[in-house]
Amino acid sequence: MSDWNSHEALLTEGYRECAKLTWRYGTTYFWGATLLPKPQRKDVYAVYALCRLADDIVDLPNGPHSGASPGTAPIATTNSAHVFPESDAVAAESDRTLPDDADRQAAVSAQLRAFAEEFRTSLAAGGSTYPVMAAVVHTVITRRIDPECFDRFFAAMAMDLTTSTYQTWEDLRDYMEGSAAVIGEMMLPVLEPISEAAKPPARSHGLAFQLTNFLRDVNEDLDRGRVYLPQDDLRLFEIDLERRQLSPQWRAFLAYEIQRNRALYSFADTGIAMLPPRSARCVGTARVLYAQILDEIERNGYDVFSQRARVPTARKAATAARIMVTGPRTLKRQAELYRRRSTN
Repeated sequence: MSDWNSHEALLTEGYRECAKLTWRYGTTYFWGATLLPKPQRKDVYAVYALCRLADDIVDLPNGPHSGASPGTAPIATTNSAHVFPESDAVAAESDRTLPDDADRQAAVSAQLRAFAEEFRTSLAAGGSTYPVMAAVVHTVITRRIDPECFDRFFAAMAMDLTTSTYQTWEDLRDYMEGSAAVIGEMMLPVLEPISEAAKPPARSHGLAFQLTNFLRDVNEDLDRGRVYLPQDDLRLFEIDLERRQLSPQWRAFLAYEIQRNRALYSFADTGIAMLPPRSARCVGTARVLYAQILDEIERNGYDVFSQRARVPTARKAATAARIMVTGPRTLKRQAELYRRRSTN
C-alpha cells in the first residue's frame, strides 16, 4: 500500500472512531451534525472527540473528586490506543487502586498533560500515527482552527483537577470560557459562517449547552465532589446542596438558573442567520435538542436528584428531520425579536 493510501486509511479509521464516540456520548451533537455535508460532519465529530476524551480523563474513577462506580469503563481507556501510545501516564490511568487522593490527582494530571502534549506534538508535525489524533489534527489544520483555542481548553480541563466549586457566576463563567465558549470558537470554522459577527453567538451556544449540562447533571457532579453552580446563588436561595432535597427553595433556584440559561440561548440564536443553510440547520437542531433538556427538567418538577432529564432518541431524530425540511425558522424569528428588544 502506498504512503498516500496508508494515510487515507488512517484518517478514515480515525474519523470513524470519532463518529462512534460522538454517537455514543454526544448524541445531540451527532444528530445536529447529520444535517451537514459529510466533510463538515466528520470535522464536527473530530472536534467533539478530542474534547470528549480530554474531559473523560479528568472524570476518570481515579480523579481527585471522583465518586464514580469502579465498574465504569472510561472512554479514554477504551479508545486510548486510537489516540496516543501506551506510556506510564496512560498505564496509571487504568490503575483503579491508587492509595490516596494526592497520588490519584498526580496520575490523572499526568494523563491529561500527556494527552495535551500528544495533541500539540502531532499538530506541529502535521499528523499522527494514531487514528483519532490523526483525524483531529487533520481537521484542525484543514479548517484552520486557531491552536490557541486548545490552550484555553486544556487549561480549563486542568482546573477540574484542583477546583471543585465556584463562588460567583463570574467565577463559573471564567471556567466555562475554556471549557465551553471556546468549543463554539472551535466549531465555527467548520460551520463556515458568512459573517465574522457569528463568533460571539457561537461562544454563547457553547456556554448555553454547558450550563444545560450542569443543570441536568447536578446529581452526578455531586457524586464526583464537584458543584458547577454559583455558591452565591445557592446561598441566596438558602440551598444546602449536600442534602439533595427537592424543596420549594430548590425549585425556585433551578427556575432562576434556567432563566439565565435561556438568556444565553436567546443571544446565541442571533448567530444562526449568519450561517449557511446546512450549518444553520445543524446548529438549530443541536440548540433545540439541548433546550428541550431544560423543558424536561421543568416537566420533572425540577427533580435532577432522582432522575436524569433526557430527550428520547425518537424525538431527536424527528427534530433533525423537521429542521432539515423547514430550517430553523422559529429560532430566527426569536433571534429577530431578541435583537429588537436589545436595541430598544
